Amino acid sequence: MDWSSILERVYVLLTVYGIKVVGAIAIFIVGRWVAKAITRFMERLMIKRKVDGTLVSFVSHLSYVALLAFIIIAALNQLGIQTASFIAVLGAAGLAVGLALQGSLSNFAAGVLMIIFRPFRVGDYIEGAGTAGTVEQIQIFTTQLKSPDNKTIIIPNSKISGDNIVNYSTKGTRRLDLVFGIGYSDDIDKARQLIMDLVLQDPRILKDPEPQVVVSELADSSVNLTFRGWSSLDDFWGIYFDMIEKVKKTFDANDISIPFPQRDVHLYEHNED
Repeated sequence: MDWSSILERVYVLLTVYGIKVVGAIAIFIVGRWVAKAITRFMERLMIKRKVDGTLVSFVSHLSYVALLAFIIIAALNQLGIQTASFIAVLGAAGLAVGLALQGSLSNFAAGVLMIIFRPFRVGDYIEGAGTAGTVEQIQIFTTQLKSPDNKTIIIPNSKISGDNIVNYSTKGTRRLDLVFGIGYSDDIDKARQLIMDLVLQDPRILKDPEPQVVVSELADSSVNLTFRGWSSLDDFWGIYFDMIEKVKKTFDANDISIPFPQRDVHLYEHNED
């Protein structure tokens, strides 16, 4: 065995490929450090702009993985390995996965947009996608609501973002509209004053904007009086139910009738000879 020839070949290999190996290692180490620095910068920027924590974690992790893949390809290219085939395979795989997960990707995109533009926040009561409830979680693919009767509702983000969204919690106050019918023979002014007295006695009903009691309709069997008043979101339903009960009792105590639809039935007797 000619050790001198073997050593000479090893020396040639180290001379030719040693620099490439060192360069590839340097690219990987430095590139990984740069990828971490870029990821940390993106995290700080998103946190400073008050982006949702779920999105911050997801985007930073996805960015780091993408940068790391680019660094590995660059290191392999430095070693002289043909990376064009790898890139083509990754591209084809990415296209196949994208087509297979088209629905999930649309939910992901919708979730990112909702987290960025914030049409609603956790704790808001919203109506959308044919349902309503309090927002509990805004996730990457789905939004979770809690219905008033304590049911969990999970809605795909693409569905809720593609429909009308009604946010009842944005303004902090809400207008209450109630309709009370009285008979045509009853005193409108008296009935209106009775309702207004109940309104003024309830401290939960805001005085600004000023509450109103107006004649809204001359219906088939009643004169309809509409009460409009504003309240905080927490007091809305309490006022709603209390006012209905109080108005009924007050009308009864003051001989104000609350008519209901009636039908007269006439019977005709027909005698056959």
